[in-house]
Amino acid sequence: MAEPKLSRPRSMEEMMQRVSGLITEASIGNAMSFQLRPSDVFINTYPKSGTTWLQQIVHGLRSRGDMDFDEITAVVPWMETALDMGIDIHGEQFANPRAYKMHLPLTMAPKGGKTTTVVRDPKDVVVSQYHFWNGWFFEEGTVTTSEIVDVMFVPRMGPINYWDHLLGWWPERDSENLLVLCYEQMKQDFPATLERIAKFIGCELDDELREIVLRQSSIEFMRDHNRQFDDHLFSDARNEACGLPPGETTKVRRGAVGDHNAEMTTEAAEKVDQAWQREITPETGLASYADLQAYLSE
Repeated sequence: MAEPKLSRPRSMEEMMQRVSGLITEASIGNAMSFQLRPSDVFINTYPKSGTTWLQQIVHGLRSRGDMDFDEITAVVPWMETALDMGIDIHGEQFANPRAYKMHLPLTMAPKGGKTTTVVRDPKDVVVSQYHFWNGWFFEEGTVTTSEIVDVMFVPRMGPINYWDHLLGWWPERDSENLLVLCYEQMKQDFPATLERIAKFIGCELDDELREIVLRQSSIEFMRDHNRQFDDHLFSDARNEACGLPPGETTKVRRGAVGDHNAEMTTEAAEKVDQAWQREITPETGLASYADLQAYLSE
């Protein structure tokens, strides 16, 4: 019997069915049971909020700009997928402190270590998610940003959603072991953000190291080295499990602020704002993402 032909989903409904095979329960359990050391750096973000950028910053700081890796996940492992990818998260790493990435909410994450998170305008997250999946997890042009909003941002879908991720760290926001960064503020004053990250992870930042990390964490540098930031190790390992043909995607596109103004309908943007007021405002008193930005800048 001939092997079934691999194809990409052409709707959000089909895509969500395929996504269920992306990460196995065993791999998630392996991550959740991990024992963090006090010195470990934990990059815990909602997807498409600056995760890869933060991985590159942390790795550059701890390794003085080492770029001798196939893809960033090989040196800063994505914990939920590590078992599925054959990556050992329990041993030593190339550089210290050890660093890991995770997208599970902080309430589901292993305890200990130093956690960094980045928040980003949810409307820009939608646009970034669209471009990341377009041509990889759904057939190019068959899904819209409005459909992503309706399926993934209007409902509180499962434990891994934007709203639960934000509310997961909110009660811990003043902890000395948590650094909350705002994507838009990172873009506005990256040198100041770099100082904060270096201090938080215990890395002495001299002039040479500062210059190295500023240059190698720029959007221009990361685009020029796109293959090292494109998630190909993960897609190569898990495409078949999701019934997907080989393909390429990228996590380094524009890194812009406000993309949703040109790529999202007014109706979809209003739905996200309404979801914020329903999900976030009662718990935080913050009426909008702009209010959260202001709060984090104080």
